[in-house]
Amino acid sequence: QICADPKMRPSILTEKALEPAIKYINKKFPNIDFRGNIVSLTAAFLPCVPSLLFIQDHVYELLNTIDACQCFFDIAINFDFTKNYLDLITTYTSVIITLSRIDDKKALVGMFNCAHEMTTGSSDPSYPRLGQMFVEYEHPWKKLTEEFGPHTRSVTAALLSLTMVYPRRNLPAEQWRSAQLLSLLSAPAAMLDPACCDTMACEYLSIEVMERWIIMGFLLCHSSLNTNQASQELWKMALRSGLYLVLIRDEVLNIHKVSEDLFDSIKGYNKRVADIKECREHVLLNSGAMHRERRQFLRGAMMELFKVLEDEPGLLGPKALFVFMALSFSRDEVLWLNMYVCPEEESVLMTSLVSTLSALSVKQVENKEEFDFRALRLDWLRLQAYTSVNKAPLPIKEYPDLAKVMNLIQFHTRMVDSVEELLQDTSEVSILGFYPRVFERMFCQSSEEMTMKRYLMAFPLVCSHFSQCGHPLCPEETETMEKRSLRLCVTFLEQIAKQTSSVVLDICAEQCNLNDQLQPKHCAEAISAARHRKQKKSVPKKGEVQKEKPGAESLRKDRAVVTNMDKMHLMLTELCSSYSVCSDFVVFNHIVVPTEFLLSHLETRLSEIIVRMANYNQTTEEIARPSDLLAGLRAYTASLYTLSSYINMDITRLVKNVLLQQTQPLDSRGGQTITTIYTNWFLESLLRQASNSFIVHCPTMNCFVNHATDNEPSFRAEEFSDISELRALAALIGPYGLKFLSENLMWHITSQVSELKKLVIENMDVLVQMRNNFDKPEEMAHLKKRLSGGENVLKRMTIIGVILSFRLMAQECLKDVMSNHCPNLIGPIDCLIDFLSPETDIKVTLSVFEVASAAGFKCDIDPALVAAIGNMQTDNMSVDEEYKLSCLLLVYVGVSLPTLALDPNSLYSRERHNNNIHCLATGINQLAAAMFTVQNKNIEQHLKEFLLLVSSTLLQLGQNVEKMETKNRESIYLLLHMIVQESPFLSQDMLERCFPYVLLRNAYREVYRSFIVTLG
Repeated sequence: QICADPKMRPSILTEKALEPAIKYINKKFPNIDFRGNIVSLTAAFLPCVPSLLFIQDHVYELLNTIDACQCFFDIAINFDFTKNYLDLITTYTSVIITLSRIDDKKALVGMFNCAHEMTTGSSDPSYPRLGQMFVEYEHPWKKLTEEFGPHTRSVTAALLSLTMVYPRRNLPAEQWRSAQLLSLLSAPAAMLDPACCDTMACEYLSIEVMERWIIMGFLLCHSSLNTNQASQELWKMALRSGLYLVLIRDEVLNIHKVSEDLFDSIKGYNKRVADIKECREHVLLNSGAMHRERRQFLRGAMMELFKVLEDEPGLLGPKALFVFMALSFSRDEVLWLNMYVCPEEESVLMTSLVSTLSALSVKQVENKEEFDFRALRLDWLRLQAYTSVNKAPLPIKEYPDLAKVMNLIQFHTRMVDSVEELLQDTSEVSILGFYPRVFERMFCQSSEEMTMKRYLMAFPLVCSHFSQCGHPLCPEETETMEKRSLRLCVTFLEQIAKQTSSVVLDICAEQCNLNDQLQPKHCAEAISAARHRKQKKSVPKKGEVQKEKPGAESLRKDRAVVTNMDKMHLMLTELCSSYSVCSDFVVFNHIVVPTEFLLSHLETRLSEIIVRMANYNQTTEEIARPSDLLAGLRAYTASLYTLSSYINMDITRLVKNVLLQQTQPLDSRGGQTITTIYTNWFLESLLRQASNSFIVHCPTMNCFVNHATDNEPSFRAEEFSDISELRALAALIGPYGLKFLSENLMWHITSQVSELKKLVIENMDVLVQMRNNFDKPEEMAHLKKRLSGGENVLKRMTIIGVILSFRLMAQECLKDVMSNHCPNLIGPIDCLIDFLSPETDIKVTLSVFEVASAAGFKCDIDPALVAAIGNMQTDNMSVDEEYKLSCLLLVYVGVSLPTLALDPNSLYSRERHNNNIHCLATGINQLAAAMFTVQNKNIEQHLKEFLLLVSSTLLQLGQNVEKMETKNRESIYLLLHMIVQESPFLSQDMLERCFPYVLLRNAYREVYRSFIVTLG
């Protein structure tokens, strides 16, 4: 398929430069002559051969070193050293013998060398030694005996140390039985005694290993066989044990033939050749019976040992040596049986099947053991293959009952250990992966039918089968199929999630509408109608429809009537049933969790709905009240939590993620949030009108109210800025959202401060003189005429005060919300503020204030304002000049206050001024504290200086006899009192030292005389 598809065809088949070579290959195939191929054909063989040179050099170096050191060998004393020494000899001998059995070794090495010389221009460096080695080891045993001649003393000593071990292990079964070998019951009194001896490690040493040592060792170092009786007896005993020794894996050595051929070529070994023939006859006559008796004994001994240890597992510790001896003896017999006994395949397979099935018990099921019957089924397959051929000794067709039973067993075993594989064989529909359009059309048809919605999850689950549709001969298809499968799976899950989220949110919207009918704002009409009916019972007009009360939708006369809410709940039930099929599944090694798609859709849609519920229209300045939005959001949240009764989903995580995103300027998709919307509305609508005195800050009501004008206001300010609305706003956007709101407020404040600094610079000379001569009325009157822009300064300071007053209201509401949500956090912050004192380092103070401000506390120094002022940069202006501007700004404000008396809106009425100048108190105190904190100056000292200057200026106002300038004089006096009351750095005592209290008392009496206070 890959070569047939032009897009997937390998590029090597389409290259123009390779077309002649491809045509040549197709024409001459399969007889293609490439000499260079010899290198690749023989390269896999040759690297193994040079390693023999490396092994040979190191083995002989080690053997020479051992002889030079005159090492002592005794298997009973230095077991590990002796064992590794004998293993080294037998392993090296096995390697050399195995190499000598490779018939084509000379041809392969020779071809590789020729090809190497043709390719590189030089012969392979290891080739001369390899060639010499192959010639010398043409008769390996003769060469090996010559090389091991110098090591005869060490090898013989190591072998003779087996005299006390090997004969004891190589005993017939009758002697084992008489000695009650491996029996724990033979000596009950010593049953708890630990089993030990002087040769612990030798007791479970394999007899097959010892025989390999003895046979090969005496073949290499045979001189002691004619001179040492002990060597001769040990050698003959090993020759009587069997016919073969294992060299490596299935490569064996015919010990009698090899020994006879070697000794025939050596003069003086005729007797040894006779011994070899005698031992071979003994093996042929007695070996089979002897090993059969050993196996019979070991079966009984092993069963007895198993039963005793199963009944008394505590004996396993002291009698562990018996266990390992029994295992070693049994393995030796198994290995001997494997080498000499070759039963018919059918018999072995039938025996295996019967043994496996007989070993099963109900106890294994009760113990919840895991079963694996793959080996049994494979044996049955092999038996079918052996018995299905023509002229089979056991034809399967003649034994149908056996086949029926085994086929039944095969099915039931698959039900036990491979149900998934069985399901895959019977329900795999991966062919649909090659028909994506048909598959998608089937999904669309199913999604349109109500009864099929609960089965929609089957479509993405089928995509998990597509990993089975590939073919081993076309692995390149895997990547393409993986992409296609994941695309289909994601598409289906997205569609299911889209449908489910739409139904869920439609239900939430309906519940939100029902909840909205119970809001207090809708009860006024009902109360008014009820009162009217009570006073005057009027007959309803003909055709007039009575307005239904909330809850009327729940009254039913007939249960068969299906409402829209019933239909939505039915659809939700059907869709949620599909999610209960599985919590996750795998598509090409990708773990897919369906509920995560639903959560993602709900998160996106819910974010959009929340923003839409805010109903913000920048043109008409319309927006939903925060309390209405909060009520609607709570209704949505309550409805969403009912979803967890249908699906196992973490709704809390969903709600937290959505609401947390709404506290940021932008959500995770880059869209607007209610934080941005309400920030823009409060800045552009409410605070902008408050800056123009169309909206007035009312400290008594703790909100903003509309100023009475001829024009109809676009909104009622008190409906958006009272304490309940700002608390709702704090609950919606939280500390993060209010921090963003504060940052925008600070930007507007810094803009006003920049303009104020420009005005100060324009009038700097006059302000410096006024600062120095504020206690000289004549001089001040002359300087005041030269001062320009006083109204502009007060206007901008009023704007700053209005913004800061709004921020203080929002902070207070945030504190209330935080106190309800996390009172354990608010308490420690309050304690931190109490520990602060004027002597505390300003950096520490600001750090504490920053934490407190984030929690809604009112701070003596606003950290956000300090940061905003600190970030302001004036071009080419030093710190001292900035400090001078700050001082002169306060002078500018102070000397300009009397001009407010000319404004009729400066009249103090119901604890507020209609032009918001009462907000100057907050603006002056907060701005002065922030500026002098940035410049590291004493705030209290400069505010005292400001108080003296303002007091002197206002006292001069009192001496003015012109009626226009003194019309609202008392209201301006009260402004001075507000500045002192708002300031944490000024006190009433400080005010009385520079401004008579009697003037304040008279001012309050005058302003309150203008309106009547009604006490109910």
